[in-house]
Amino acid sequence: MAPKILTVDDSRTIRMIVKNAFKPYECELFEAENGRDGLALAARVRPDLIILDITMPVMTGIEMLTKLFQDETLKGSKVIMLTAESGRENVMNIVKLGVKDYIVKPFKGDQLIERVKLVLNELKERIELGGGQIEGESGEAFTVDGDIVIFNLPAKITGNRATEIEGLIKQKIGQMGSAGVHKLILNLGKVENLNMTAAQTVLGLINLCARAKLNLCLAANENQMASLKGFKETSTIPTKFSIEEAKRAFS
Repeated sequence: MAPKILTVDDSRTIRMIVKNAFKPYECELFEAENGRDGLALAARVRPDLIILDITMPVMTGIEMLTKLFQDETLKGSKVIMLTAESGRENVMNIVKLGVKDYIVKPFKGDQLIERVKLVLNELKERIELGGGQIEGESGEAFTVDGDIVIFNLPAKITGNRATEIEGLIKQKIGQMGSAGVHKLILNLGKVENLNMTAAQTVLGLINLCARAKLNLCLAANENQMASLKGFKETSTIPTKFSIEEAKRAFS
C-alpha cells in the first residue's frame, strides 16, 4: 500500500516543493495550510508521515502536534518538523515535543527525501531499488519511477556481461520482493545488436521474472521486436516502443 504523506504549511511554495519531491514515488499526497485543517485532514486520512511547519496562522505546528499526540488514532504518525531557525534552542524545543526529525528551511526536494528515508522504511526500500552499474557502462543499471523498476540493459551484451546481468537481476528481484514492488521494465533501448547471446540473455531474464511472478514489460525498437518475435517466452510479454509507453502498460 502506498504511504500517505500529509504536508501542513501555510506556504504554497513549500507545499509545492514537497509535492514535487515525492512525484517519482508511489505515495498518496495530502496538504493543508494550517494546523486546524491539518489536524482534521489527518483524522480523516490517517497519514503515515506528516511534514509539519512550526509557524502557521489559525493553529501553529506545535499546537497541532500537541493535539496529535493526544489522539490515540493519530499519535503513531511519524512527523518531520519544518523550521526556519536552526539554532540549538529551537532544535531543543522540537526535541522536547517528542519529534526527533526536522529540516531547516529553505530546503531542496532531494534533501527532504533523504530525511524521509530515515523515517519511512517502505519508501527507503523503494528509493534504494535504483542504482547499480554494469562494468564499463555509464549511468545506472536500475532506475525507479514510483512502483516501477526499469532495468537498462547495456549497449553490448557479451558472454561475461550476460553472467553479470543475471547476477544483478537476481539481486534486484530479491530487493523488489522486500519492498513490495512487482513491476519491471526491461529496457533494450541501448542494445546495439540483439544477437544470439543478447537474445538468450533477455529470454533468461524473462524466465527469472516469470518465476518471481513480476509484472513485466519490454521497451524495444522495431528491429529488436522482430528479433524476439517467435520465442514462446516473449509471446505473452507486452512490448512497447518507449519506456513511457511501457510505464502506461501497467495502468
